[in-house]
Amino acid sequence: MALKKLTKNQKSIATTSRHLIAEKLPKSPISEQYRTIRTNIQFSFVDQNLRSIMVTSSGPSEGKSTTASNMAVVFAQQGKKVLFVDADLRKPTAHYTFQQNNVKGLTTVLTRQSALLETINPTRIDNLDILTSGPIPPNPAELLSSKAMEEMLAAAYLQYDMVIFDTPPVLAVTDAQLLANQCDGTVMVVASGTTDKDSAQKAKELLDSAKAKLLGVVLNGKKKSDGALYYYYGGK
Repeated sequence: MALKKLTKNQKSIATTSRHLIAEKLPKSPISEQYRTIRTNIQFSFVDQNLRSIMVTSSGPSEGKSTTASNMAVVFAQQGKKVLFVDADLRKPTAHYTFQQNNVKGLTTVLTRQSALLETINPTRIDNLDILTSGPIPPNPAELLSSKAMEEMLAAAYLQYDMVIFDTPPVLAVTDAQLLANQCDGTVMVVASGTTDKDSAQKAKELLDSAKAKLLGVVLNGKKKSDGALYYYYGGK
């Protein structure tokens, strides 16, 4: 299902990494598309309680981190208490996006070096807190599939309405697959002109095999002949 067209003069903003356009320009067409994604996700869970979403991609540089962080913003703007978790323990970016210290984070919680609530930090956005990645570990996959990860998520549910994870690309490492079946839903980001069809299909198959509930796909950077930029959200 196609979403509304984004204006041409928003192109550079939409494709700039680590830019929280949903915060900076909440009335922009791009921000409206993130809100439409939020609405579509909520409609897909009419009879269920959606508590956690994992955002991933098939490969690198497809916009997953930008999408995940802006999704967290629009859910928080709706009044939900949101925790954004940087679960990309190989190339984390959330501490840059939200201008946070990354001395402690998810890795120190999972290795029991710090408690969850003392490691979470508030952001400048109302209702939105963040758990950065923490120091990059030698064993990311083992940490994400650990009992400590299940315990962390259960503890987060006691404090937050929604937990949103940014995870590594599916085809690069197994991390996203390991986390997928712990989350209520998964959103996959693909980039027009960058992600090839076979890679996207392979990523979907890997998520299916991991028993992920794929909520839909966000297509980044789709250009029309007039140079306008579109975002799309499609159901499974």
